[in-house]
Order: sequence, then structure tokens, then C-alpha cells
Amino acid sequence: MWGFLKRPIVVTADINLSLVALTGMGLLSRLWRLTYPPAVVFDEVYYGQYISFYMKRIFFLDDSGPPFGHMVLALGGYLGGFDGHFLWNRIGAEYSSNVPVWSLRLLPALAGALSVPMAYQIVLELQFSHCAAMGAALLMLIENALITQSRLMLLESVLIFFNLLAVLSYLKFFNCQKHSIKYMGMFTYVLMLAVAAVHAWHLIGDQTLSNVCVFCHLLARAVALLVIPVVLYLLFFYVHLILLFRSGPHDQIMSSAFQASLEGGLARITQGQPLEVAFGSQVTLRNVFGKPVPCWLHSHQDTYPMIYENGRGSSHQQQVTCYPFKDVNNWWIVKDPGRHQLVVSSPPRRVRHGDMVQLVHGMTTRSLNTHDVAAPLSPHSQEVSCYIDYNISMPAQNLWRLEIVNRGSDTDVWKTILSEVRFVHVNTSAVLKLSGAHLPDWGYRQLEIVGEKLSRGYHESMVWNVEEHRYGASQEQRERERELHSPAQVDVSRNLSFMARFLELQWKMLVLRSDDSEHKYSSSPLEWVTLDTNIAYWLHPRTSAQIHLLGNIVIWISGSLALAIYALLSLWYLLRRRRNVHDLPQDAWLRWVLAGALCAGGWAVNYLPFFLMEKTLFLYHYLPALTFQILLLPVVLQHISDHLCRSQLQRSVFSALVVAWYSSACHVSHTLRPLTYGDKSLSPHELKALRWKDSWDILIRKH
Repeated sequence: MWGFLKRPIVVTADINLSLVALTGMGLLSRLWRLTYPPAVVFDEVYYGQYISFYMKRIFFLDDSGPPFGHMVLALGGYLGGFDGHFLWNRIGAEYSSNVPVWSLRLLPALAGALSVPMAYQIVLELQFSHCAAMGAALLMLIENALITQSRLMLLESVLIFFNLLAVLSYLKFFNCQKHSIKYMGMFTYVLMLAVAAVHAWHLIGDQTLSNVCVFCHLLARAVALLVIPVVLYLLFFYVHLILLFRSGPHDQIMSSAFQASLEGGLARITQGQPLEVAFGSQVTLRNVFGKPVPCWLHSHQDTYPMIYENGRGSSHQQQVTCYPFKDVNNWWIVKDPGRHQLVVSSPPRRVRHGDMVQLVHGMTTRSLNTHDVAAPLSPHSQEVSCYIDYNISMPAQNLWRLEIVNRGSDTDVWKTILSEVRFVHVNTSAVLKLSGAHLPDWGYRQLEIVGEKLSRGYHESMVWNVEEHRYGASQEQRERERELHSPAQVDVSRNLSFMARFLELQWKMLVLRSDDSEHKYSSSPLEWVTLDTNIAYWLHPRTSAQIHLLGNIVIWISGSLALAIYALLSLWYLLRRRRNVHDLPQDAWLRWVLAGALCAGGWAVNYLPFFLMEKTLFLYHYLPALTFQILLLPVVLQHISDHLCRSQLQRSVFSALVVAWYSSACHVSHTLRPLTYGDKSLSPHELKALRWKDSWDILIRKH
């Protein structure tokens, strides 16, 4: 029974020394002097703010992608003991002693370093040679833009790492059968789905496999590529929302219900509010659309001008606007048209879907009104005002029908925060709407409110919700004004479920538009391919040392050429195969097609979508696509050597050219080192000599 103890237990392991060496060199290139410069470098000013929000548990919203990438950066801060107390207010600001710079930059650097051996493994899994795999890894190792980006507190290296991890994982899964960060990562995921779908289609037609075997293959792909990613995506947001439970500066982008679910902020203001709106309730009404900024239905004693600048006349009634700040003039009283009282009765008479109401402005006691008079800035719509009786032939038209948009039934009660409502004018059938236009100085640059005909269609700018709410108790105006400044007392909990918050967050991230103003270093996708642009990341405040995001021109141009060669060769082979001429053996052809699908396809899905994006773009957006070009480059070189060089002499000459080309790429990488690490002072002449476009212009002028 214990016979196995008589023999030594031996464990053997295969260690790829090339892989170990590549990992070591990758770590050295990315981790060397990682704390330099000890100052905020370019986009660290933005990501640092998000890390501080995580440390302080403050909610924020970033439309660049899922929170996983930000959580990776925040993990580095957490491991380093960062307390979040640093003012990320400008590029170049020196880090204080409480900022663990090395820890904050560590995880992006590790991701960049591990991408080097991962490139080696991907090319091997594509069934290409050790030399081709080493070539891809060495190109990843020496590419200056990849080194620069991975040595800073930025997300591109993390995105590239998980892109490559996805490709490598699928290749290992696929080959075994034979024997997301930013939302840009979604395109690589779609590519994996497409490749998996093609492989699955071939599996279905494989008559050597039983039905059970085919089903298991399909199930494994569905679980790995659909179920697990969805679960992980939900998990990332769940952790994100659990961590960020406090109110912060991004709150107002979200709905009132979302804000009320956060600690502090609106939750503090609305705590104790009655849930159900009754006749006599005092409310503030927030526009659900919130564009161009979140705002509340508002009025003040000023009236519309008698004559506008264009010569049109107005009703000269009291102005009604949408105001983007909390103000006592945002309060309205929900009045029963059949009663004079402006207080809540006992018991309260709840307002339901379809009820007629009047909205009385709390501070001026004038009723919300609209009529067949053109709005100030939107002449196709009706003016909305608070009615003033001038004893002329313009009677009050202040009856509104309440419609609960998100009702469960036609008897639903109007609820604080939770109900989204429309106000339909009884006389004209116009709907109370935020036009989004800014009024002139006479309207204090506040936002225009109009009455929009229902025939023009439904829009979110017509929808409102009650944000603050109290039961009015005083009929006398002076006492009522004191009520409007005092807190409510009844406590009602209205925490949202995770799925409700998750879905709202997805929608806001989809429709949110960042500031698209032109940036000094912004560029177009066409400029990336030829490296016709760069970004000055950092400049030493006392010397001329600086960091630039500048790629290795030899690698960038060669990558584009490899892509073009692959496309032309593939087209040639396809035409020849159509004529039943097979230049490549079947296994070589399948290897060539799979490499192109993953590498050329990876470049396409990470590059071409930028032509459709209406956002400020920078050179670093091209780095994920460049990574796939680098993987394709040695694949094309090996293919030329193996299948297009007919004689040994041709192969020898071609190999010598490849060695010379690699040497030139290494030379350029070493030349650009001062701009990659920023540890050497440079004169203006030296700087121009390092930027290939400037040096080329100088050379042309000399000749």
C-alpha cells in the first residue's frame, strides 16, 4: 500500500528559456526607473482623478469604457496605500510624498511587459516558427510608443494585454482540440466571436464527430465566449457600484433616482420626503433628458420682453425657464383646479395618471400657463409662462393633464423621484418641453421652456420627475415661503436595484458626449498609419528633458507594408485557387488564413471604427491596432522566406535583409530612447533630429 514511498517523487517541467528571457527583458524595459518623472504626465491628470474617486468611494462616470481598467489602476493605488488626497489639476504637477507613484504605474507596466512574451506565444500558437515568434516579441519589446504608454498610469497597455490574452486563450483552446477596459476592446471580442463562429460552422459539418461531441464543442464556445464575458461584465459594474456609494461631482448626469441611491448629495436632501404626490404638494421638477445640462423647472418675477430683438411680440407674461442650479424659485405647488387650497388635506388626496392639475409657482403664486403665442427662441412652439392678469383678452390657460410615462397601469399614483411624467396642456394639447436653447441676457442665459405639439412626436425632453417634495401645510403666503426653505420629515426609502442602476449607467455611457473641443495634439486616423503625428507628454520644468509619445518609424511603416503584402498575396492566392491552382499546401493555407483573420482582422477592428467616431482622437488610440500589425509582420516575413524564395540563395539574401531591417529598427529604438524615458536633456536641434518628420523636412530643405 505504501510502496510509492520507496521511490522518489520526481517532478519534471519544460521551461522555455526564450520565454523567460523575453519576460525578463520586458520587465526591465517597462519597470526601469518607473517613478520617473515624479510628476503628472499627460492623461495621468484624468486617470488620477478616477483613482482618487475610488479611494474616497465617490461615484464617477467615464464614457470611455467599462470600469475594469479604472479598477486595475485603482488597485495599484490601494496596494500602495494611496489615500486619494492629491489635486490632479494640471499636467506637470509634481507628486507629493503621499502619492505612491511606483505602485500606481506598476500594473500598466506589468501589462506592457507581459505583452512581450504573449506575442511570442501567439505566433507559436499560429503554428509559425520560433524565429517568427521571437521576431514578434522583439518588435513588441523595442517599440517606443508601446514602452512609453506602458510606463505611465494609462490604460492602453492594459487594453493591449487583455486583447492579446483573449487571442492567445482562444488559440490554445482551438489547438487543444487537435490533439474588456475600454470599449475599444469590444471590437477584438467581436473578432473572436466571428472566428469562433467560422470554426463552429466547420465543426458542425465534420462527419467524423458525433452529435454529442459537436454539441459539447458548441456549448464550450457559448460558455467561454458568451456566458462568462457577460457574467464578468456585470461583475465589474457590480463591484464598481458597490465601491462608489458616495455622492460626487458626476451625480447630476444621472437620474434623480440614481442620485438618491448615493450617500450624501441628493440622498441627504431628499431623505424624509413623502413618496406619493398629493394635491397641495410642494415639488421641484427635474427634466429627465437633462441636455445640454441637468435643470429644474423654474420661474421668477421678471417677464418676457414686450418686443424681441427680431421684432416679434410676446405676451409679456412672467418668464418660465429651466435653471441648472438648486434654487427656491424651482418650487411649484400641485393644485387641484376645483379647489382654492394650496395645502395637503388630511388624509392626502393622491394625484394619479390622467388627473387635471395646476402648477402654481411657490414664490409668486402664479400658475403655469401656455397659449398660442410663439416661444422666444423656438417660434414653431408655444410660449410657456406664469399667468399675469393684465385685464386684457388673454384668459388663463393653466390646466394640465398629468401622464405617467413609466406607469404600470392607468391608476398609478404619481411618485416622488420614481415616476416619469409629462404635462399635456388641456386647451392646446401642447406638452411641456425643454428646448435646450439658452435665453438672452433678459432671461439670464437660462434654458428655454416651450409647449410642443404632440404631433411633433415624443422626446425625452418632455419628461419630468419630482426630485424634492414636501406636503404643504400653510395657506398663508409668508408661512408657505418659510416651508419652502425648511426640510421635510417623513422618511421613505427608495434605493434602486443593481440592475436598474446598471442599465441607467449603460445608457448614460452610451449617450454621454465628452468635450470634443480641438486639442493641440489631437490627430486623425490617417495620420497614425504613417506616424505623421506625436504627443509631447511631459517637459522637465528646469531642463529640456521631455517625454514624447513617438513610435519607431521603421516598425510602423513595415507593419503597414506587411498588411498590404498580406492583402495582395491573399487576393492572388484566392484568384489562383478559383482557377484550381493551389500554390500552398492545405495546412499552410489554413495557417495563413487564420493568421490573417486574427492579425489583419485585429488591426481592422481596432483601427477602422475610429473613422466613424465623433470624438477627439490621439495617436495612442492606434496602439492596439499597431500590436496586431506587429504580430502579422514576422508571419509575412516567414511566409515570403518559406514559399516565395525559390532557392537557397534567395532565402539567404532575404534572411540577410531581414537581419539588417531588424538592426535598423533596434537602432531607431535606441535613438529615440531619450524621448521614451525622458531622462536626458535635449536641445531644440536634437529634438527635431529625433522626430522623423522634422528631420525629413530638414533634409529636404538642405537639398
